[in-house]
Amino acid sequence: MVEQKILDNQKPYEQAYYPPVPTWFTLYLRTSILWQLFRFLVINIKMLILVRKSHS
Repeated sequence: MVEQKILDNQKPYEQAYYPPVPTWFTLYLRTSILWQLFRFLVINIKMLILVRKSHS
């Protein structure tokens, strides 16, 4: 019979065994269409600035 070695931080019911759970605000930002649209615009503006600098 093969024994499995369980690491100290992987024992069941220990704090480190459970993955981190996002907060309500993080979940809201991930699903908010307005926030995603805002971030999309910000990233596009940054890219336009970068391209403009490289072509000057």
